[in-house]
Amino acid sequence: MDPNISASALGEPQHLGIGFYLLPFATFLCFLVPVLYIFPPIPATTSDALRSTHTKIGVPPPKSNLRDQHSVKADKSNNSSNSNTASNAGPVAQLKALCVYPIKSCRGIEVTRSKLLPTGLEFDRLYTFAQLKSRFPAAVDDSAEAKDQHTWEFVTQRQFPLLATVKVDVYVPDATKSTVFMEKSSDAWIVMRFPWREPGFRGTMSWVASKIRDGWRGVPEMEVLLPVEFPTEAEIAERGYTREDVKVWKEVVPALNMEKELPGELCRYLGVSNKLTLFRVDPGQLREVYRCAPRKEEAGYQPIVGFQDAYPLHIMNISSLQDFDAKVPKDDELKHLDVRRFRSNIIVSGAPAYDEESWKWVNFTQGTSKVTVPAKFQVSCRTVRCKMPNVDPVTGARHTVEPDRSLRKLRDVDEGAPRMGCLGMQMCPLFEGTDRVEYMQAWLEVGMDVSVLERGEHVYIKQ
Repeated sequence: MDPNISASALGEPQHLGIGFYLLPFATFLCFLVPVLYIFPPIPATTSDALRSTHTKIGVPPPKSNLRDQHSVKADKSNNSSNSNTASNAGPVAQLKALCVYPIKSCRGIEVTRSKLLPTGLEFDRLYTFAQLKSRFPAAVDDSAEAKDQHTWEFVTQRQFPLLATVKVDVYVPDATKSTVFMEKSSDAWIVMRFPWREPGFRGTMSWVASKIRDGWRGVPEMEVLLPVEFPTEAEIAERGYTREDVKVWKEVVPALNMEKELPGELCRYLGVSNKLTLFRVDPGQLREVYRCAPRKEEAGYQPIVGFQDAYPLHIMNISSLQDFDAKVPKDDELKHLDVRRFRSNIIVSGAPAYDEESWKWVNFTQGTSKVTVPAKFQVSCRTVRCKMPNVDPVTGARHTVEPDRSLRKLRDVDEGAPRMGCLGMQMCPLFEGTDRVEYMQAWLEVGMDVSVLERGEHVYIKQ
């Protein structure tokens, strides 16, 4: 046989190398991967749609002003040059961070700047969850009607710690994103998100989509869209909302029941067995605050709140938290105390530990911020702590004893709240130039200086 004759010429099978088969596949992947990156094959979410016309408020976690809260750098009171802490001559602290909680007991949003209203920071505590509770035990001689009575009572992380993992985003209109093809939106929206994976193939696909969208740590989530503005009467009728009473601590508050917006999956995720609903605070039914708050003659108006526990604002001093944290026993479940456990609106640094407990009237001035108009506050009382700080704000896991046990042991400092732990202070904003609540507003921004106008003693008054 002629050695120059090839195997193919003789009709014998030719063995191709593996590269022959891999080359088309590799070429296909080279084109597919960029396409999937730019146009991921995942369904659009409510948040995706809002990003076309709105901007999400808040500070990204990598840029959080609280990322150094556990370091010595966050506590400027160790600097001996801070000579104003013993007098009222100048600033004693600086505004380090601002946080709002649009849905009570859900995850908060850190912001660098916020509008200040009589009810506190803008977007704060607009909504609260509530469960339907019946009287138990009922008296033997109660009527059938009395035995059937039910009341809505607000719920928090105290009962359902997984509320800490329910994320909340606020989207505000962005004029720069409107085009001739998209109508300009003037409404702000809240998007509530909680982890949820459907069973079966659909759940598997949502799991894959979450990894593509958010990276390896992404988890499937369900989203709920809520309005920031109080619905109109037409919207209330159209959506089937009802006006009902909800009990917040010992007060009964008329509010808007928006149960229609809650998916049943949320109850199962939180582990709620009773009927669950979501209430929107009614701006025409705000609660007036008395107790330790200033009176109308002194403040120009009677302080008011939405779904805050008792006062419009809550302030924390980083130095106080660091001092207390150093004394709390630690274990595998509790490495350190995050200031977010205490759900304060205003977080300051620079003042000595617990210096804020002597503040009576304070003024926030420009400092390194861009806000030129001062904001004045009456510091009402200490914040008496319940067991909610035991809940980890990231995981929703509840520690069995801490920091509640240490708070009661080390921070039993107010004769008005014996055997209770106190950390942080409650405040009421003051506004000059008008006595009409609807015109009262100011601004707060990270970097503002805090000056003490008056000091004195505080005694807590129970509800």
